[in-house]
Amino acid sequence: MNTLKLGIIREGKVPPDKRVPLTPSQCKALLEEYPNLEILVQPSPIRAYSDQEYIAAGIPMSEDLSDCDVIIGVKEVNIEDLIPNKKFMFFSHTIKKQPYNRDLLQAIIDKKIQLIDYEVLKDTSNKRILGFGRYAGIVGCYNGFLTFGLKHGLYELKPAHQCRDRKEVEEELKKVQLPKNAKIVLTGFGRVGHGAREILAELPIKEVDPEAFITQEFDGPVFTHLDVSDYYAKRDGGAFDKGGFYSDPTSYKSTFSRFLSHADMYIPCHYWSDQADFIITREDLKAKDVRLSVVADISCDIDCAVACTIRPSKISEPIYGYNPHTESEGNFMDDGVIAVMAVDNLPCELPLDASEDFGNELIKQVIPHLLGDDSNKIIARASETTLDGGLTEYFSYLEGYLAGTE
Repeated sequence: MNTLKLGIIREGKVPPDKRVPLTPSQCKALLEEYPNLEILVQPSPIRAYSDQEYIAAGIPMSEDLSDCDVIIGVKEVNIEDLIPNKKFMFFSHTIKKQPYNRDLLQAIIDKKIQLIDYEVLKDTSNKRILGFGRYAGIVGCYNGFLTFGLKHGLYELKPAHQCRDRKEVEEELKKVQLPKNAKIVLTGFGRVGHGAREILAELPIKEVDPEAFITQEFDGPVFTHLDVSDYYAKRDGGAFDKGGFYSDPTSYKSTFSRFLSHADMYIPCHYWSDQADFIITREDLKAKDVRLSVVADISCDIDCAVACTIRPSKISEPIYGYNPHTESEGNFMDDGVIAVMAVDNLPCELPLDASEDFGNELIKQVIPHLLGDDSNKIIARASETTLDGGLTEYFSYLEGYLAGTE
């Protein structure tokens, strides 16, 4: 096994992010498992886990990480904090040619840094192996019920970011009192959708199938979890084919509007392609029989898939209103105005739990490939750049983006 010195950089992006890639106890466990591993942590006043907690776990602090082989963080590293000729691992937000991070990727190449991007770490079946999606679902779903309570004057929950951890969040959920006829729709079956289901499991809400949801009344709150075949249909009337939908979404139309007269709350956790029909259009929301009053948009696709999500919201101000008739923002407490929760950095609200969950996957799925055998090219396929100062073969499509021609 190769010797490796791992550095944990402090988060420098504004607004500050309290999450960490590895917790103190995880660092300690790694050192016990891998005798040839060393870990240094850069001091930080904002982490959810304090410097003292790392020190107590036997992890040394160091302002200088220049002696480390691999430096890891969570969000984008500031250009001035990049160290030449090193390997860095973080979410770079460059693979979709995001214009606001072009300079960052160019600096990484100029400094001859190997960038390993969490977002593209995949297993041999090409499935992502890391992410904070689970806690986006957990926090977003919780925020949905917080919003519902405020919108209808039923109860008040403490904001998730004011709770110490998930345990306190679950205690807060005991305050939720839903009307007996409350109906909730959830879309998405990935990490995000399953995270949302963890919150639903804490509440006295019965799951029903989609057709029962729109054709029956129940004696208590219910939710339905839709697959794409439940809210998209073939334009020519043919049978739905999931593979066909994902390869050519233009051949399908949204049928979600049939749920709008039955659902009180919608929790979108899906992946949406910009080639697909909008799930809910502005015209859909103008129908007289629309019952929908709360949207907890965890997917947070802006001004497209779900028409009422016209902007992202902030942790400090998570809710805004959408007036379907004016197609503009309004007071979310007003009658006829949909209350929208669209926070786009949800896992930051529970940094202790989100960090632990992420670190567990990092240890299980990634660290072994960093320290030893990478025959399946887990690290190689997630490396956007090389130590020679260029793009890897897997990311050559970013050449135009870097040159500013795309």
